[in-house]
Amino acid sequence: MGVERHGQETYFIIGEGLVGETLGGRPRVLAAAAEAQVAPFRFSRMGPKGQGKQLGTPNRKKIALAMTVGELGAGQIPAGFTYLGQFLDHDLTFDKTTVTFGANISPADLIQGRSPTLDLDSLYGAGPSDPVSAKFYEADGLHLKMGKAAGGAPNVGFDLPRKPGSKEAILPDKRNDENLAVAQTHLAMIRFHNRVVDTQLGGVSPANKFTTAREIVTKHYQWMVRHDYLPRICAPGVVNNVFSHGRKIFEKNAAPNSMPTMPVEFSVACFRLGHSMVRGHYNWNTNFPDATLGQIFQFGGLGGDLGGGNNLPNIWIADFRRLYDFREAGRNDLFVASKFNKAMRIDTRVVDALRQLPAGVVDEAAPIDHNLAFRNLTRAAMVKLATGQQMATFVKNKGVQVTKLTKPQIKNGSGGAHLSSLNTTQLNALTTNTPLWFYVLREAELNSGKLKGVGARIVAETFHRAIQGAKFSIVRDPAFKPNLGPNNTTFRMVDLLLFAFEGKANLLNPLGG
Repeated sequence: MGVERHGQETYFIIGEGLVGETLGGRPRVLAAAAEAQVAPFRFSRMGPKGQGKQLGTPNRKKIALAMTVGELGAGQIPAGFTYLGQFLDHDLTFDKTTVTFGANISPADLIQGRSPTLDLDSLYGAGPSDPVSAKFYEADGLHLKMGKAAGGAPNVGFDLPRKPGSKEAILPDKRNDENLAVAQTHLAMIRFHNRVVDTQLGGVSPANKFTTAREIVTKHYQWMVRHDYLPRICAPGVVNNVFSHGRKIFEKNAAPNSMPTMPVEFSVACFRLGHSMVRGHYNWNTNFPDATLGQIFQFGGLGGDLGGGNNLPNIWIADFRRLYDFREAGRNDLFVASKFNKAMRIDTRVVDALRQLPAGVVDEAAPIDHNLAFRNLTRAAMVKLATGQQMATFVKNKGVQVTKLTKPQIKNGSGGAHLSSLNTTQLNALTTNTPLWFYVLREAELNSGKLKGVGARIVAETFHRAIQGAKFSIVRDPAFKPNLGPNNTTFRMVDLLLFAFEGKANLLNPLGG
């Protein structure tokens, strides 16, 4: 849901080759020689092409402006899950070949390194024994490095590790320093791994300690995604059906341990649901009870400048009590209702702060090209993404019960984007051939802010396949049960944070207040 730069992107779609695009309505033309040099990230099409069914640029502009309307209507999901979703997106689309020693990489490694699995490569890189990835680890080859925030205590362990004298984070995936919220999420995952190393490896031989720790971390992480994250953003019945009865629309007969692909319908449309969840302001900590989204980016090392220094100022350390509801784990002492942030409802609205992405993040000059909604709609058109109606038909033809949205539902929604600026011709085009991103957000909007129908099925099946194809997999190991939460069936994001931060309020909220 976040990228290092939001300009040109290229997709290697299996069976189609390299599909290039640039925003502003001008397709890229890629020479065969250039295509041959690209080590492809393996995208695929789950459904049909949408060729000939794309909305024109003037229509996309009006829709985008109608969507980016302001900070209206928080939902029921704690705001931290917005940035957990961004962390998950980066894990799914992480290119491991960037942190693997290039001279020793084989064609098979290239394919594996650029394929989507939910296995925390964005945290671990290629492991401590890899010459390039070793820099992410302490000298013992077991603990991941943490950084030190600027200023007095508290500071140790509250910033990402950074190169001395530089803002650059020492991370496998630098996108996780794009904004402060995803950076602090990544730091929490580092703490989670390190606590597992410190507490869970008794009796494990030195040679097996890292692999054992990674397996414990990865399987608990996957359990949290399947049982906590996915049921919050998708209709739980759809998630349960997919994980209990298997996939029907995506790589249905794939060998369980084979390498998955990434469907463009998920990457370019459905999992951009997180853009709808972003708030324009956050009650961030005791020092900044009304931090703007711009400040959340400013104090990331990639999307901003850390406020001008080379480390995060300690006054900006996250208060996780304001991002997650610890009452779920019986910790009422870690909840203050007046300070708690809920994500915006998943619907067809996007906060107006995303109407104008900063110049440092976007390449194009035209003002509309800085509108995140316009960028999403245009990117889908450039890769000829199927429409919502096409995908609804495709899903139904695969034997999945799904109710196709009607034209009045697409036009009117339920408290989402108002389309009064569209003329009759434009409105008819939208309701007949609805961009998939808009369609799945309308589905969620009509389902109290949770993906349903087409959107829920695509997201649940993509995650199921990404977990199934991971090196360590709770799908392929159905006997796995978590042991780091309150019982052997429960492990939520609040349980992960409580374990990582030792259950201590002064670590989850080191600034007090």
